[in-house]
Amino acid sequence: MPDFPIIDTHVHLWDPERFRMSWLDENALLNRRYALPEYHQQTEGIDIEGMVYIEVDIDPHYTLIEPRWVVEQARQDPRLRAIVAYAPVENGERVRSYLDELVSISPLIKGVRRLLQGEQDHAYCLRPDFIRGVQILSEYGLSFDICVRHTQLESAVELVHRCPDTAFILDHIAKPDIKGHLLDPWRQHIEALAAHPNIVCKISGLVTEADPEHWTLEDLAPYVGHVISSFGEDRILYGSDWPVALQATSYPRWVETLDALTSRLSPTARRKLWVDNARKFYRL
Repeated sequence: MPDFPIIDTHVHLWDPERFRMSWLDENALLNRRYALPEYHQQTEGIDIEGMVYIEVDIDPHYTLIEPRWVVEQARQDPRLRAIVAYAPVENGERVRSYLDELVSISPLIKGVRRLLQGEQDHAYCLRPDFIRGVQILSEYGLSFDICVRHTQLESAVELVHRCPDTAFILDHIAKPDIKGHLLDPWRQHIEALAAHPNIVCKISGLVTEADPEHWTLEDLAPYVGHVISSFGEDRILYGSDWPVALQATSYPRWVETLDALTSRLSPTARRKLWVDNARKFYRL
């Protein structure tokens, strides 16, 4: 366990009794409230200095209500220091009116995520309006969280290439097939992505891509090692993906696992992973 306070760059909070989240309907474990009280309980004993809230794929009618609710949560716990909200970047130039409203809500809003992992068209993010919408984010000082599966990663590389002024962060190391022990072409695409200076990588969400019940540290090691060697110590960040990760791990077990996998890093590099890079990227 890290012997210093950490920043969790990938926290979800939700209450299905308040917001409609269709994707939870068939998931008995996750289709319940996971808010600050539950987060506090399940992270007990871990010194968490700060949290970054990530949008939760809420149904469309609630997308501007969601960040306002999160701002209320931040008043209850000031460790919640940044919000990555939904925005319909696929609308191109027309996204400006949405972003105007979004950034007026709170200075806590630091970035945008528009989920891509469920798109059947692996090149969806390369449609002209989508690219233009992501390019516009830089004018608002907003970053873009990329959430794709490994089969969509090649298109994500091209998106980053076409938006050089936008700051990107890759969620969940692009969800490689860890359960199937598939490394290629994921490794080549990660290297191509890391060659762009305007993207960093969040080490999160690995255990739900492995065998949820039987994953081991050894299953995860080659993926974590490759991300670190590709992005370097200045462009990697810790994230829990709580509570989604509960499908495969407790919060403390994930922290202990990543700590063990990165134990050979220098003390300076470890602090960058767990704290410093988060402060820098999300401007905390």
